Amino acid sequence: MQTHKKPTSFGHYLNDLIWIVLGACLAAVSIRVFLLPNELIDGGVIGISLILARLLGENYLSYFLIISTLPFIYLAYRFIRRTFVFHMFTAILFFAFFLWIFDKAPPFFGDSLEVIVFGGAILGVGAGLIIRNGGCLDGTEILAIIINRKMGFTVGQVVLVANIFIFGIYGWIFRDWHIALQSLLTYVVAFKMIDLVIVGLDELKSVLIISSKPKELSKIIMNELGLGLTIIHGKGGFTGATRELLFIVVERLDLADLKEIVLREDPEAFMAIENLHEAVSGRQSTFVPYKRKRSKRRKRA
Repeated sequence: MQTHKKPTSFGHYLNDLIWIVLGACLAAVSIRVFLLPNELIDGGVIGISLILARLLGENYLSYFLIISTLPFIYLAYRFIRRTFVFHMFTAILFFAFFLWIFDKAPPFFGDSLEVIVFGGAILGVGAGLIIRNGGCLDGTEILAIIINRKMGFTVGQVVLVANIFIFGIYGWIFRDWHIALQSLLTYVVAFKMIDLVIVGLDELKSVLIISSKPKELSKIIMNELGLGLTIIHGKGGFTGATRELLFIVVERLDLADLKEIVLREDPEAFMAIENLHEAVSGRQSTFVPYKRKRSKRRKRA
């Protein structure tokens, strides 16, 4: 769980800038070293720029990227928010700059699987760092957000359709569906790495427990697992009886132990488990200190 302290404005933007620059550098390395020499492309605006670069000259890649992104920056300014535009424009400028810097970087020629995995992974880490710190490289996401607000399609659906169209156009122009399919696989690897960077390695779950023994369960969970929890007062819709529900945020590795304890103490308990994308607290969370206490108990045991 992340605990956010209130930073100074300058320090906050400087931290974002450092990570955005690092992300832009990694993304440019992936494009120049892995994707472009092996005639692969990414999705979105980057993919369009790579198609134009292959048609008209690789030396113009940075210019194609900036020109292709300008309409989406305008849309972001109109329909989203100005701080996002600032981070996005900064990311695009540094990305274009590093593409120009790495123009003479030695290319990586190897097995197709190596290029797809390593190229996609580095690109995904770079794009993930940029997104995590408030920026964006892919202008199609801006269009997807606007379409989502206007027409109801999800952002993922719009981006997926746009990228399938881009990869299809690439295969049709150059009459080579192998590079189109390999580009699609590279995009999938990058997409998964973006998720990994944004969400992190620790997968969180939110668990809602309905039990006839809420007080006993809460004590056992806090003592044996060292987890914090929240007691929610509810009312049965059918019986009208008042109940105390337990709400817990738990790491994936502790989920099996939690289920075992709950069903051991109350075999008739009901648990609703959901994936939790992120948990943020404005003050020091009890989630981390409980983990420290738990580790100490294990050492004593």
